[in-house]
Amino acid sequence: MKVGIIGGTGKMGSLFSGVFSRAGHEVQVCGRGCLSLCLDLAVSSDVLMVSVPIRDTIPVIRDIAPFLSKEQILCDLTSLKTGPVTAMLASRASVVGLHPMFGPTVPSLNGQTIIATPARIDDSALASLLSVFEREGARITFSTPQEHDRMMAVVQGLTHSVTLTVAETMRRLGVSPEATGPYRSPVYQIEMGLVGRLLSQDPDLYADMLTENPYLPPVLAACEASFAHIREAIESGEPGPFREIFAYDAEFFAGITESAAEETDYLIAAMVQR
Repeated sequence: MKVGIIGGTGKMGSLFSGVFSRAGHEVQVCGRGCLSLCLDLAVSSDVLMVSVPIRDTIPVIRDIAPFLSKEQILCDLTSLKTGPVTAMLASRASVVGLHPMFGPTVPSLNGQTIIATPARIDDSALASLLSVFEREGARITFSTPQEHDRMMAVVQGLTHSVTLTVAETMRRLGVSPEATGPYRSPVYQIEMGLVGRLLSQDPDLYADMLTENPYLPPVLAACEASFAHIREAIESGEPGPFREIFAYDAEFFAGITESAAEETDYLIAAMVQR
């Protein structure tokens, strides 16, 4: 099988190039900057993957879609699925959206999650494609493009927004992470690790991920309302309102509280041993 990766010179494209190569497939890549090379690669590939930044994904798909045949498989690797999958369906190719739930620096696919949103592809072709990832230990989660984007509004949009809010709040207060160092607890150190990790990466990636997901605004509105509710309980000066919120949330999260405590204990122990 010949696999073409548009954007294959980037980090994520290079990761998947290696995955397909190890599976014994012929892999060719091109950067997104040369349309003629991308078109040549597109028409000659059995499987064509688009691995470019979110804001460039739909334009690239629209450029190549008219040239694809029904014998080919077209997929993308972006963090949003509704728009890219809709654009891919304008081609005659089989279509499946893919979202790796990890960055390109992972040592392997073992234990990692890849979300698949098959839109127009027969079962055998889909199984053959996904088996390439499963052989390396990846877990496949199936979803529709719309449900994927709704979930990403929480899994990525809410968590990244809250992490950035911690950084923004400390900056506004003029309290640097270095100043808090002598006072840090293990949990605070984990939180600062998440903040630092986020801020060390490409802001355009997160800007696209958050601003282009139409399901995120109501999630952030719920977050604002939740914060206002908690603030009101704290400012009341009475423990009862806060205790009530805590109890409701603990009941809602009861299915993971024990495992979460064990996992974070493991992280804390690992930090102490460094």
